[in-house]
Amino acid sequence: MDKPEDPVKKGQEFFQMFLKAKEFTEELMRENERLRFKVATLESAPGAPGPAGAADDRVRELTGRIRELEGRLAELEARYRKVEEENKEFADRYIEIEEQNNNLANLYVASYQLHSTLDYREVLRIVQEIVINLIGAEAFHILMVSEKTGQLEVESSEGQAAPVASVTVGEGLIGKAAKTGENHFASTVAHREPTPFDQPLAVIPLKIKDSVIGVISINKLLVQKTQFTTMDYELFTLLAGHAATAIFSAKLYSTSARKLTTLQGFLDMLKTQPK
Repeated sequence: MDKPEDPVKKGQEFFQMFLKAKEFTEELMRENERLRFKVATLESAPGAPGPAGAADDRVRELTGRIRELEGRLAELEARYRKVEEENKEFADRYIEIEEQNNNLANLYVASYQLHSTLDYREVLRIVQEIVINLIGAEAFHILMVSEKTGQLEVESSEGQAAPVASVTVGEGLIGKAAKTGENHFASTVAHREPTPFDQPLAVIPLKIKDSVIGVISINKLLVQKTQFTTMDYELFTLLAGHAATAIFSAKLYSTSARKLTTLQGFLDMLKTQPK
């Protein structure tokens, strides 16, 4: 299996090629000017010594040489433009890969942070930071399915106040995403102001296997972000899985801790009763 080309090495090769092309182009232009001057000198001196036929032959020779050099120069310029376009594509791709690597590194750190605590509110705060820093969202809401009512209850909001405390599963864009477990993405995501609460730009279900335990609803992105990229979709998928697992674990731990505290209190009460 061939090893992938080193981007830095290839970039250096392009740079060296540019330098050589520049030097050769300058040399051709100097030679072109020199020959043109020589032709002009010969043409402006009809009375110069020497046979006229020899002078005409020399002019034709120099003219042919100029045309040859001009042809080579045009060919070199075409090759230079082609290499320049390839270099631009390479640079754009290199930047894209660097951005992807940076996002993946950030996601790894975020994933570690998510699973480093079992405090429910702390997990929600970390999820908010991830949505802000990695997705580039300015206004969004995190809603969780209530075990008591079965509805989506607003757990936290950023950049926009939620007009309601809960959403019925199956109703509206948010409720439908929670019911089907499918992501929702609006066709247009560039907005100066947050969209209405019930008209989000994106809804990402938080799933444990096939069970939806909540959703992330996004209503505004950063101004410079005009569309979702392929990397964004991958981040949404990874974020949904990691965030759901971390939130579920934290809620389970909190419930167990409360039950343990209640049980311990009951046992302590029994111990203090007179025999």
